[in-house]
Order: sequence, then structure tokens, then C-alpha cells
Amino acid sequence: MVRVEQLAGGGLLTLHDPWLPSAEAEALLSTLQDTVVWKQEKIRLFGREHFQPRLSAWMGDPGTIYRYSGLTLQPAPWTPALAGLRERVEATSGVPFNSVLLNYYRSGDDAMGFHADAEPELGQNPVIASVSLGGHRRFVLKPTRDLPDEAPVTLSLGGGSLLVMSGTTQHFWRHGVPRQAGAGPRINLTFRRIVAS
Repeated sequence: MVRVEQLAGGGLLTLHDPWLPSAEAEALLSTLQDTVVWKQEKIRLFGREHFQPRLSAWMGDPGTIYRYSGLTLQPAPWTPALAGLRERVEATSGVPFNSVLLNYYRSGDDAMGFHADAEPELGQNPVIASVSLGGHRRFVLKPTRDLPDEAPVTLSLGGGSLLVMSGTTQHFWRHGVPRQAGAGPRINLTFRRIVAS
């Protein structure tokens, strides 16, 4: 099933759910849990350093350096599983990607704060393609102060789903994954295109 939602300000969400067959999504979750070199990075927020409340990894083509919140990430090489998945994401979205940020939420206690993927190296209107594996989690988008009358948008992203954020989504909306009691392990893969390093 495909759900398309036009956001105020020119953003667009396209949710394919399901996208991967459930058995394939579960097998990929297990493979990534066991084979990726996961790190708990320290980021700088409001002048102070904090450990991110999740584990992460960065993969991509050579030279796809990514900087955010005081971090500078050098890409690890694509694994065969993720190189193949990238081709399928590109075929569905119609967009070429050269990198992927992996986030591992070990339980419902792990989370992602509200932010926009608006770093300069992603270009003017970046397209972000997000594959979810494992437990369902709430994915919340909140409007920026440029859209004071808009209400938040909440999606439930399940294992095997693909969410494509495009248009001006990263300009006028911030997104996050709140803590969620009882949620199981989840890995999220956000495919991106670095256009300048």
C-alpha cells in the first residue's frame, strides 16, 4: 500500500508499507544487528556533549563525508546487503543515493530528537528515503515556526516500510522518534545523497 501526504510549505511524504516482505525484513534486521560496527557517538547540543540515545553507523561511496552536531563521519564501505538494498530504494524512489545513515534503537528507551536533515552537504531540497526494520515506532513531524497553524503529523513505521521525504520537508518540518515503552529493537536506514563535502 502507498500513502502520499502533502505537507504544508511544499513537503511531501510517500509511505510504502509494506515495502519489503516480512521474512526478508526480519532477516536483514538480524544480519545488520550482528555485522555492522555500531557506535554510540557523542554529539554537541547547546554547547554540551551528550551520548546519542541509540547506536549508529555511516556507510557510503568514497568521499561521502557527513557532518552534523559536531560529528564528522567518514563512510564505511557498502556491505553487499546494503548495496543491493540501495538499488531497490533507488528504483522505487527514482532518486540516486550515495550514502546511508544507520540508526539502531535497541529498545523503546532509545530515541531520536527532533531535527531536520538540512546540512549543507545534502543540497537545497534533499530527498531522504527511510527503510524501517524491526519493531513499529512512532515517527513524528512537527512544523517549524514558519508554519504556526499546522498540527504535527504522526506515522507508525513498521518493519519493512519505506518512507520517502521530499520537496521542502526539511525546510519547514522537523522529525523525530520519541521514546516508546515496550517497543522492540528497530533499525532505521536513511538513504541520502551527499552533493558536497
